[in-house]
Amino acid sequence: MKIWIDILTPKQLLFSEPIIEKLGQKHDLLCTSREYEEVSRLAKIRGFNLIFVGRYGGSDKKTKLKTSIDRMKKLSKIIRIFTPDMAISFCSPEAARISFGLDIKHIAFCDSPHASAVMRLTLPLIQKLLIPDIIPKNKFSRYGIDKKNIISYKAIDASVTIKRKINQKAMLPFNNNKQKNILIRVEEEEASYTSKSSRTISIIKKIVEDHSDQNIVILGRYAKQIQNLQKLIGVKAKIVKMSYDGKHLLNSTDIFIGSGGTMTAESALMGIPTISYNAVPNIIEDFLVKKYLIKRETNPERISNYIKKEIRSKKKPRQRRAKRIVGNMEDPIQKLIKVMKE
Repeated sequence: MKIWIDILTPKQLLFSEPIIEKLGQKHDLLCTSREYEEVSRLAKIRGFNLIFVGRYGGSDKKTKLKTSIDRMKKLSKIIRIFTPDMAISFCSPEAARISFGLDIKHIAFCDSPHASAVMRLTLPLIQKLLIPDIIPKNKFSRYGIDKKNIISYKAIDASVTIKRKINQKAMLPFNNNKQKNILIRVEEEEASYTSKSSRTISIIKKIVEDHSDQNIVILGRYAKQIQNLQKLIGVKAKIVKMSYDGKHLLNSTDIFIGSGGTMTAESALMGIPTISYNAVPNIIEDFLVKKYLIKRETNPERISNYIKKEIRSKKKPRQRRAKRIVGNMEDPIQKLIKVMKE
């Protein structure tokens, strides 16, 4: 069977790795993406062979429309030549439209019903949707897909991505000393579902002010975002682009502060003391908060106090709890293979 897989984000790339490894043993695969700096960097780190078609549209709706149309035009030519029997995506609007137009069966994964624009553009056009079982099916069916075509799996996506092997020899931005490593991930600013907030800056300032005796690394996403942070923070913390494998970074992290997205979930399931400032409210983050793997907090003072408490603490019950929770999760790729056969 010929299978086309469209991969648009770093999280999708990591989640795709075991899918490609398993399906590639028996099927002819075509893996596509778009020019997006974090994806292309991670693809190089992971040794991932992708065909890049089109580019990321940024935050402006008109630009998103223009780049999506351009990508569909270029991508549809490639797909016509490849003639896939099936498409797999993570709710890629271009993959949904092309598959629909070329009469290709399309299976999608998604754990982000809060991304309403993407849901409206994709779900009415796909055949099957695979989702974590902690998300109610009606969160997706309201966008135009029948509940009978939604299949749940007993896992969250981070339980798949944290199992990847990493290159331990790669350089990291932390200093090699006895200080604690505090890693801060700045939120996505250009996605259609984010609610931009200035609270992140006040949180970062407070952490840098109170914990200057520790190693503080801030992971930015875009050049302009990093420049603004450098103006505000100066040399009090190390501000870097995300040019690392996230799991490798987290392996050396003592405390993680994130926006509630992919790295926040990975950190929590690795048993790292994790604080979410909830810039991207979602059901996955809710689940991990209820399992006491994430501390949700937006007040800079309380976040700083929580960090102080974790720095002093020598107890590790969180790691045992995280390991037990991950151990009870199923492999979504087996569910995908079953759906493909059906």
